[in-house]
Amino acid sequence: MSAAPPPPPGHVLPAPAVPLWRHPEYARGARDMLATSLGIGAWGLITGVAMGNSGLPVPLMVMMSLLVYAGSAQLATLPLLMSGAPVLVVWATALCVNLRFLIFSAQWRPYFVHLGRRKRLALSYFMADLNYVLFMRRFPEPKPAPEQLPYLLGGATTNWLSWQVPSILGIFFAESVPAHWGIGFAGTLALLGVGLSLVSDRTTALAGVVAGCAAVAAYALPLKMNILVAIAAAVAIGVLMDHAGPKKPARAQAVAPPPPAPGGPEDRS
Repeated sequence: MSAAPPPPPGHVLPAPAVPLWRHPEYARGARDMLATSLGIGAWGLITGVAMGNSGLPVPLMVMMSLLVYAGSAQLATLPLLMSGAPVLVVWATALCVNLRFLIFSAQWRPYFVHLGRRKRLALSYFMADLNYVLFMRRFPEPKPAPEQLPYLLGGATTNWLSWQVPSILGIFFAESVPAHWGIGFAGTLALLGVGLSLVSDRTTALAGVVAGCAAVAAYALPLKMNILVAIAAAVAIGVLMDHAGPKKPARAQAVAPPPPAPGGPEDRS
């Protein structure tokens, strides 16, 4: 078997592909998510404790934590599972609670549409609320870039571990965590802090106020539908503000003035 011919002079061999986890943006994404890991862990622990006190089999609860990976859906469907509700009712409840991810995925599409369908389906498992918030703050322009996927996966790794480890610990040690600790409020504070850090202009501030008012006004809706109402209200007011804002003036074209006509006003004495 003959050896491969040497490259021609001046030819530069392509650099070997760097694993995503060694990319600098992977570390940056993981560090950014660390700021909210305490709140995420608190939510995960509370969800795990709720599942641990539900009376469901432990293997089923662990599988639910690993596969569902959505605290609001898990808490909303737990009473249905405990009461023996039909599977279709459980699925419909989880779908309604998580409808906000439909909006999130539409916002993510311009960044990852170039990836294959299987890769995008795999990414969808890791895409959570805070991943969306931090990613959009890091990459406000909706266009693909090589550093976006490492950043997303770095944050997703921290988020997944911050959620799953306390959640599974809560399942196994549910009786050891007193409810009066109120540690679930730490998750609310984490979300509030990240949300406030995104307020950079009048449009985002108004959208945040409208979303908060809409969430409170629609709080009585079942299945946490007030979350979807708040998101829709925020998107609507943001689009309205963008269209109602001052338009950028069109760039004026430099046109040379016509020469004065002979016998015109300039020639009159």
